[in-house]
Amino acid sequence: MNRRLWMGLTLALATAGVSTGAIADANFPAKPIKLLVPFAAGGTTDIIARVIADPLGKELGQPVIVDNKGGGGGVIGAQETARQKPDGYNLGISTLSTMATNPAINPKTPYNPLTDFTPIINIAATPNVIAVNPKFAGAASYKAFEAELKANPGKYSYGSSGTGGIQHMLMELYKSLTGIQMTHVPYRGAGPALNDAVAGQIPMILDNLPSALPFIKDNRLKAVAVAAPQRLAVLPDVPTFKEVGLPQVNRMASYGILGPKGMDKAVVDKINAAVKKVLQDPAVKKRIEDTGSLVVGNTPQEFTKELKDEFETYKQVVAKQKLTLD
Repeated sequence: MNRRLWMGLTLALATAGVSTGAIADANFPAKPIKLLVPFAAGGTTDIIARVIADPLGKELGQPVIVDNKGGGGGVIGAQETARQKPDGYNLGISTLSTMATNPAINPKTPYNPLTDFTPIINIAATPNVIAVNPKFAGAASYKAFEAELKANPGKYSYGSSGTGGIQHMLMELYKSLTGIQMTHVPYRGAGPALNDAVAGQIPMILDNLPSALPFIKDNRLKAVAVAAPQRLAVLPDVPTFKEVGLPQVNRMASYGILGPKGMDKAVVDKINAAVKKVLQDPAVKKRIEDTGSLVVGNTPQEFTKELKDEFETYKQVVAKQKLTLD
């Protein structure tokens, strides 16, 4: 009898033009969701994932479990997300390193950032900052910084968290627009680069604001320009790149949620709506802003366009600057 009832229900749904997959979509989620962070625990990407995970699980009615899988500048974790079933139960945190800068510079990246994922929502964006050692000759202001570099082509170097990362590529974008010549010194992470900038081993660094800010507040580094929509309350005297005539460099790091390609629109919309609701919670918003980030919370379509624009921008930087992984 149960079998006859099921067959009858299936026939009725088929007659009405409704797939049995729609039943599963309506019940989503019916089990815990994995949220893969493509970096080790403790960084800004991981922090934002954990801030969002618990309240998102409560909003969806199933736990959202954060899983860290670092390596390859985030590529290994992103690849794992791309390989999963597009059922909504295996999601990943995206960054510009995984979705734009690394794929732009590395033709062997094992996924296509534009076709192998389903963008869901951009959670937050983080300003970037150029910071110099206080003893650097052009530390007084952005104008002095630029003048010193232009007067001494090739004399100075800058540090970044590694080749192909957002810090490296954003500085190369800056160089391509200004004609300034500097040498890139890649490090294995922002921490060692920051330490050497503070110690004066390198004169400057371009970094995400959260990790550089403590050194700036202690006057161990001097901020000369920030990549942000407007001046920041924590650095009210530091101009944005737009203010100094370089709006193209006003690009922030971003942290979004995406899944494998082919996800059902109903599932995508449900996750998007749940994240937006979570981001309206003052406590969640404060925790994100405490990292130095700004809450975004856009549509899947807007997020898709953002990722495409970033990827295309950095592909052009790679071509113009003739960048390679070597």
